[in-house]
Amino acid sequence: MGRTVPTYRLHTESIINDWMDYRRALRERDREVFDEVMFKARQHASAGSYCAHLDPVDTMFLSILLEMQKEIQRTRDMLIEKPTHTQVDGEEGPESG
Repeated sequence: MGRTVPTYRLHTESIINDWMDYRRALRERDREVFDEVMFKARQHASAGSYCAHLDPVDTMFLSILLEMQKEIQRTRDMLIEKPTHTQVDGEEGPESG
């Protein structure tokens, strides 16, 4: 009989557990960021399960990068949409002389 292959989700959790000593050595603020990054790795576990032939760490890092890129794009979009000044009741902004 063949062996049972662990799911991508189980493998991801196993890798995260392997990194717990590193997490414990971090400052509290950095631990919170570490936890957020690991959450990002978990968010794409379904997609990662389709890449079982790849190293799970590679897929985890790709998931993390994908989520970070989405955050960068959201931040960029917010900065582009945010006006630099507002005009109230027909008053001219500070740029007009």
